[in-house]
Amino acid sequence: MSSPLRFPAELHEEVARLAKDFFSAQAHVDTILVVNSCARGRAVAGSDLDLAVLITPAAASQAIQSLETRWQEFIITHPVIRQFRNTGRLTQVHLDVFDGRLIPTVWDDGGGPDDFEVEIGNRLVYAAPLHEAGAYFRQLQSQWLPYYAEDLRLRRLTMVREACVRDLDAIPLYLSRGLYFQAFDRLYKAFREFLQALFAARRTYPLCYNKWIQEQVIDWLALPELYQQLPAILSVRNIESAEVGEKAEALRALLERWTCPAPPGQETAQPGPPPNGDPVGRKTTE
Repeated sequence: MSSPLRFPAELHEEVARLAKDFFSAQAHVDTILVVNSCARGRAVAGSDLDLAVLITPAAASQAIQSLETRWQEFIITHPVIRQFRNTGRLTQVHLDVFDGRLIPTVWDDGGGPDDFEVEIGNRLVYAAPLHEAGAYFRQLQSQWLPYYAEDLRLRRLTMVREACVRDLDAIPLYLSRGLYFQAFDRLYKAFREFLQALFAARRTYPLCYNKWIQEQVIDWLALPELYQQLPAILSVRNIESAEVGEKAEALRALLERWTCPAPPGQETAQPGPPPNGDPVGRKTTE
């Protein structure tokens, strides 16, 4: 397989080839994607191989389950897959079949964060097709890139900010009752909601809210000053103290400083192409 994708090991590439050959022969498959670390050239030899298969809108609702079942039956005894899994105790092949329907949720009290923007980013922005990108994939990109509609962005940004504030407001109540671990749990939840709001405020799709934080905030958003303050938010020496409350107030200040809606027309560029180069529309296998 001749590919600009920089797989960390030959076995990753072999398994990707197997997936491409398998799904290319299936009905309703539009595009086969490498996602996550392998797509961005950040995987190592022991990394999982993460794949996503986009099916066409004409496929019946049962098509996803059927494809996933056939794939599992195919790989369960395949020697290359077995060899790949034996390279590391935690090394796996993860594959999702999806239909491209991206529906934003509306949170109730206690909701959030969610993966709406993360899913768009990982499947439409930072993914690398294993073959010529299909028409449906390109249609989804034109619909959701460079960022979704401004009215939706403002609604979601407001929702996420409000959820973050509610979680921060709850922390003193938990601390007053001696519920220190629950208070920390709310702090971590609010931290991820802060990151979700930060990316929405800057019209940039994220990768994740619990890893690659340094890369996303410093390299993508160009906010090294902000990143310097983030590790301290979750660094607690004594959980049975007022420290979690102090961290909550520090996060509240960051929320107000960095996530207020930008004026209309003030666009924020998407991050540059991942290390593998821009995968969009590029044929990556022969």
